Amino acid sequence: MVRLRAIGKDTPGVELLLKLEFLNPGGSLKDRPVLQMVREALDDGRLAKGKTLIDATSGNAGVAYSMIGAALGIPVTLVMQENVTEARKKIAAAYGTRVVHSSPMEGPDGAIQMVRRMVAEEPDRWFHCDQYGNEGNTRAHYLGTGVEILEDAGDRLTHFVMGLGTSGTMMGTGRRLKEHRKTIQVIAVQPNESLHGLEGLRHMASSIAPGIYRPETVDEVVAVSTEDGWAMTERLMREEGIFAGHSTGANVFAALQVARRIREGCLVTIACDRGDRYFKPKQWERHYDW
Repeated sequence: MVRLRAIGKDTPGVELLLKLEFLNPGGSLKDRPVLQMVREALDDGRLAKGKTLIDATSGNAGVAYSMIGAALGIPVTLVMQENVTEARKKIAAAYGTRVVHSSPMEGPDGAIQMVRRMVAEEPDRWFHCDQYGNEGNTRAHYLGTGVEILEDAGDRLTHFVMGLGTSGTMMGTGRRLKEHRKTIQVIAVQPNESLHGLEGLRHMASSIAPGIYRPETVDEVVAVSTEDGWAMTERLMREEGIFAGHSTGANVFAALQVARRIREGCLVTIACDRGDRYFKPKQWERHYDW
C-alpha cells in the first residue's frame, strides 16, 4: 500500500492510500477470488475430475483462472467479449486456456448469457465457477483484502472506495471493514453511462446485477466518466510512477473527489491491474529471426 502524495497534494488532511493488487502473481486482484472459488469447488466436489472449468470474464479473472488451472491441471474454457484487450486474451491462451468470444455489442452480460447456454446444453461437461454469483468471490476479500487493509490503515481508516465489476471486492472488503467499525464509509464506483471504456467496471442500472451484489453494503455510489478515468491513469504514471489500468484510474479519480469533500480522514482505494495488460502484445512464436 502506498500513499498518493502528488495526486493528494491539494488534500493534505486526507491520507490517500492505494493498495497495489496488481502485484499478485497473475497481475490483478482477481487472483484472490479465483483461488478461493477453485479451492472451495475442489474441496466440496463440484469441480470433479474430468470436468472443465468455465466462466465469463472481461479478462483479469480469465488470466487468474488460466494460471491457476494450469498449475492444478484443470482444463479451462473462458467466454470473453471479442473487444476485450488482446493482451488478456493472449495471456489466457498462452496458459492453454480455450477462449470463446461473445458479441461486443452485448457487453459483459452477453458473455454471461453465452456461458449459461453452454452449461445448460452440456451440464456434465462443465463446472460453472460463476464469479458473478459465487459467494467464494466475496469471501476471498472478506478473509484477505479487508483484513490486510485494516492491518495497514488500522483505526485511521475512514473511507473505502472501490469500483463495481462482479462486486466481490466491494462486498467482501466492505463487510469486513464495517464489522471493524460501522462508521467506515464504503463508496462504490461505477461508469457514468452504459457504453463506456472503463474495462472491468459495470454500469449497474443497465446490467444484470451480480448475484453476490448487496446494495445495502454501500453507503454511496460515485459515477466516473471514461475520460476522467483514463486521465487519472495517466496522472498516476506521470506523477506517482504507478502504471495501472483504467479501472484503477476511475477508483483514484473517485477517491480524490471524496478526499476533496471530506478534507480530513484516511481513504483507501485499490489498483486493480497493471497498465501493460492494455497493450497489444507481439504474438508469441516458436521461431525467432535474430
